[in-house]
Amino acid sequence: MNAALDLTKLSPAEREELSRATRELESRLGGRKLWTYYPDLGPLARSGYVKHLAYFEAGARFRQRLMLAANRVGKTEGVGGYETTLHLTGLYPDWWQGRRFAAPIKAWAAGDTSQTVRDILQFKLLGAPGQEGTGLIPKDRLGIIKPKAHGVADAVESVMVKHASGGMSRLVFKSYDQRRQSFQGTEQDHIWLDEEPPLDIYAECLMRTMTTNGLLMLTFTPLMGLSEVVLTFLKDGRIPGEGAPATEQDGKFVVMATWDDAPHLSEAQKVAMLAEMPPHQRDARTKGVPQLGAGAIYPVPEESFLVDDFAIPDHWARAYGLDVGWNCTAGVWGARDRDSGVTYLYSEHKQGQAEPALHAEGIKARGAWIPGVIDPAANGRSQGDGTRIMDTYKACGLQLTPAQNAVESGIYNVWTLLSTGRLKVFRSLHNWLQEFRIYRRDERGRVVKEHDHLMDSTRYLIVSGLVLGRTKGQNGALTPHRTIKSMPSRARGRR
Repeated sequence: MNAALDLTKLSPAEREELSRATRELESRLGGRKLWTYYPDLGPLARSGYVKHLAYFEAGARFRQRLMLAANRVGKTEGVGGYETTLHLTGLYPDWWQGRRFAAPIKAWAAGDTSQTVRDILQFKLLGAPGQEGTGLIPKDRLGIIKPKAHGVADAVESVMVKHASGGMSRLVFKSYDQRRQSFQGTEQDHIWLDEEPPLDIYAECLMRTMTTNGLLMLTFTPLMGLSEVVLTFLKDGRIPGEGAPATEQDGKFVVMATWDDAPHLSEAQKVAMLAEMPPHQRDARTKGVPQLGAGAIYPVPEESFLVDDFAIPDHWARAYGLDVGWNCTAGVWGARDRDSGVTYLYSEHKQGQAEPALHAEGIKARGAWIPGVIDPAANGRSQGDGTRIMDTYKACGLQLTPAQNAVESGIYNVWTLLSTGRLKVFRSLHNWLQEFRIYRRDERGRVVKEHDHLMDSTRYLIVSGLVLGRTKGQNGALTPHRTIKSMPSRARGRR
């Protein structure tokens, strides 16, 4: 029988018994929250959480891990809180491939202020005040809970947790507003920093785990941009590649989780949340991309210019910009739709430490008939050296012309096209996107000249290359491109 229960037909004693049973069920389920995460099957099966699992697995190989995550992807509860609970209790699931502690541990969980630590970390791990055991740490594993002697009401200082080996782990809650000195002194097996810490606190936590070979976990949305802490993980500002689950740099592990990596977020939720976000924070809050704020050279949301790849029509004029150097040679190809006035960046080349002949082959493979423009200074060399390198590439069969290299006016031209919708970029240009996301100015307003080869190539193309663009006729002949404004109306009608 599937009819709903009619409470009005129950006697007072029956209603009381039902209420008691409901409370008991809620209590039991509340104490088992840990087991609801990462099931084998269903819409929230762990197979859908690729970035989360990659972060867990990396704990077996890396002491330091960073998850640069969008908002609402589960970085706090589903990643930091979940793994911390496993280490405190020793209750690892069968599928777990990350680090395991066979004995009780000493651990810290830290956030930015005492209040947010109480409202977020303490709530996620223990449950609400007075309902301890409804959080991630199972109720039957909780030991002595020590409240803070002063400060924020209902805040917990430490908690003892039963480990599967038989001993007791100890977790201490800390906050960055306690300052670096409060993080000194004791060795720790596991430290979880939720929200970005100041550099001195990060360094202190690293020292606390050094002698124990302990774990240092960081989980945050990078709203502070390419800060000192972020740059300790992202060498030279390089972010994890598009399509790759993570990156490993200097013994550290970094994974970037976007809204697309969180199956529990519906499309309707994403649309609603996006509408409430300031445009300059959208990439950080939806993709985990470090927010550049005022330092961004092109403060334009990615989704305003990214387009799906398509076949470039033969009648669109094409050209490319080229930036050369031994450590990195990079090129960007653009095609202009003369009817709409929109230019599309559709292909890229980026390779280091190779001879010009090898670069030339890759460039010609995109169309030997396409003209290019090159930095006359050849990536910082003298004008004379630049000319010789250009001649070397010309000897390899490339059609090259020196580009204008007025940096600020070139940046302005590119920004104008991006912000007005007249410059679009294919989504497949992953290297271009990586550089775009970290293309920034330093505190003195100067362009940071690191990992910007494709950005320079784009500037050369927009300023000097488009006017030289050519189309490939049916007979293979080269047709110089002229902008619409430069052509008489009758000539435009015949084309």
